[in-house]
Parts: sequence; structure tokens; C-alpha cells
Amino acid sequence: MKIVISVGGSLLYKEDNFDYEYAKKFSKFILELSKKHKIILVTGGGKLARKYIELARKSNANEAICDLIGIEATRINAYLLSAIIGKKANFYIPKNFIDAIKEFEKRNIVVMGGTTPGHSTDAVAAILSEYVNADLFINATNVNGIYNKDPKKYKDAKMYKTLNIKKLIDMLKDYSLNAGKYELMDIVAAKIIQRSKIKRCIFLNGKNLKNFRNAINGKKFVGTTIKLI
Repeated sequence: MKIVISVGGSLLYKEDNFDYEYAKKFSKFILELSKKHKIILVTGGGKLARKYIELARKSNANEAICDLIGIEATRINAYLLSAIIGKKANFYIPKNFIDAIKEFEKRNIVVMGGTTPGHSTDAVAAILSEYVNADLFINATNVNGIYNKDPKKYKDAKMYKTLNIKKLIDMLKDYSLNAGKYELMDIVAAKIIQRSKIKRCIFLNGKNLKNFRNAINGKKFVGTTIKLI
């Protein structure tokens, strides 16, 4: 099975530091999966990206420049995650889709970050899913799925077990496209999911690796499944 995973930056950072212990556990998990599946990991920028983007804005940098800074942060995270995974992953982090696909033809684990200003790493992962005709797209963050409102702010927030892609796009239409401001995912990613008709599309909490494994294996799991019809 071909699996593309958008690894949210929120998973890779604990407080202000890279969460090395989690990254080691996640890497071991990916290595186990790679014995049966081909996997592409697209890393977000997390707090590293937001820190440098904030400093750039203080210097009156425009959003395109801020995006480029954020992209470089995602690639630093990708290099580090690749190093933790080890020899089974690619050493060179692709900067575009063609290079990523070339790496994917050679190995079972490919790690990369962002590509283009205006696109979140969720969008990169969605486009890669379309390129490789993925069987499964997973958006892994630090919350259990998609909610009707921010679960970190509202205790009564309710999680969707399933969500129609049109409803998701409607939820995202007013979200900011500013660098580092993709609260749920950007609308480009959702539109690509809708266009490509990815076989399975799941949002879940990447910290719970047992639940993660259940989702991949088609077992009962906690998360949100996107319906394309």
C-alpha cells in the first residue's frame, strides 16, 4: 500500500524544542510500516517556522518571503527526521515533486518538507498523494481529528467521525493563507483531495501510534474520515 502522511509540525515540537523522543518512536513505527508499505512523510515547520516567520514580519518581510522561511524550516525538520529514521530513508530532502517521486521509486520511505510559497505542507502531501496514486492519505496532528470548533479553546467541541469533503472545504474557505497560519489545513490541500479522489483520507492524532496503526490496518480507530461523495 502507498501511504502519504502529512506530519504536522505540532507533533515534532514539545514546548519550544524538537521532540526527539517522540521522533525516535515515530521513526521506529515508520520503519515497521515500511516492511509492508511504501511511505512518504511530509513534515510541517511547527514552532521553528513560526518563530522565524514572526521575526521576519517584525522586519516588514512580505508573506512570500515568510513562506520561503517557513519552507526552509520544514526542510530542516525533514532532514532531522530522515536522520533519525536512518539508512532506509532518503538523505537528500527533495525540493520538488519530481525529485520526491524519483526517491519514492528507489526506496520505501521518503521524507520531505515544503515546496512552494502559498502551499502548506498539507497541500504538498495531498499533491504527492495524487502524483503517486496513494491508497491512503493521513493528516497527523496533535488533536484527535476534525472538530466543529477548536477543541483547545472550547471544551464542548465535537469531533466528526466522518466529514464530507464539501463540508471540509466550506469550513476552510475563510481560513488565512498567511505563512504559518494554517490552523486546520489550507484550502488548496482540501481541493486537491477532492480533485484526486484519494481512496482513503484520514485525520488523526499522530501521538497515539497504536491508534495510528489501527487506522492504517483498517481497524477501529479514533479520528475523522473524509468522504468524497
